[in-house]
Amino acid sequence: MIGRRWRRGLAVIGLVGLAGAALVASSLWRWWSFQVSTPYRGYLEPMVTVHIPEGTSVRRIGVLLEEARVVRSAQIFTVYARLTDGSPLQAGVYRFDKAESLEEVIRKLRRGETLQVRVTIPEGSDLVQIAVILAKERVAQIEDFMEAAANPEEIRDLDPQATDLEGYLFPDTYFFPPDVSAPQIVRRMVANFRRHWKERFERRTFETGWTVREVVTLASLIEKETGVPHERPLVSAVFHNRLRMGMPLMCDPTVIYAVALEREFDGIIHRSDLEIDSPYNTYRYPGLPPGPIANPGLASIEAALEPADVDYLYFVARGDGGHVFSRTYAEHARAVQRYRN
Repeated sequence: MIGRRWRRGLAVIGLVGLAGAALVASSLWRWWSFQVSTPYRGYLEPMVTVHIPEGTSVRRIGVLLEEARVVRSAQIFTVYARLTDGSPLQAGVYRFDKAESLEEVIRKLRRGETLQVRVTIPEGSDLVQIAVILAKERVAQIEDFMEAAANPEEIRDLDPQATDLEGYLFPDTYFFPPDVSAPQIVRRMVANFRRHWKERFERRTFETGWTVREVVTLASLIEKETGVPHERPLVSAVFHNRLRMGMPLMCDPTVIYAVALEREFDGIIHRSDLEIDSPYNTYRYPGLPPGPIANPGLASIEAALEPADVDYLYFVARGDGGHVFSRTYAEHARAVQRYRN
């Protein structure tokens, strides 16, 4: 009788213990779910940014996020990140501007949804103009960018004569993280040039017998001479015809570039500027200038390789962005008289 009561008591105690354990487990699970799934925003500012450097450990990332009050606990962040998925948390600068759960924060870090700055580099921009744009967008200091762009190693295999990266920083819209370095910027822009070059121009350049440098240099002249799409092949034809005949190109943008290398250009080409002793002065020196004077876009590179089948030798600006093209000097002189006087 006593034994039966003892066994019954032990059973009751066991059931109570199991119920207690279940209750504890349930409470722990609710607590864990709350920690992981409930959105949290401990910062008072409209937005906070967190910079995660390359090679930062998971535990250290948790500390950075807790210090910024993006997550409640660095320890819980670390445990959850290690227990789930397994894909790495990516470095970069992250922006947080709303309450997010621990799950959402870790998902953002695994996807690498970093804060990025949108920068548009117009076709025909030269190195200095690109540097000013990047500085205005607070992506890179002018001095840092110019130093990186002065190193031609990124393009040496395509252009052994390159002294800098002028011509090879492809104009496009880019998205850069705020902590991007100047060398990383130029590598990205040169890589963009290389991709387009290989896909569209490599074979044609080989067929013409021109070098990459010659094509890009001519394309930069075309880019600076006209912004009217259908005129690019015509401008290219004028330059091709002049090169074939040994005539000076007499390209005003090369004079501007030559002047800018010596002093600040005031916006007006003076008669004395046409006499400046520079290999970039195509009024004094026949043939192409030593290298590109800007960074051309696809259409101008295409035009350099595919000039229009015309015998024009001259063109003059109309004043509305377009040009009048002429075959003879007499025709050209009448056009100059009409549009410049």
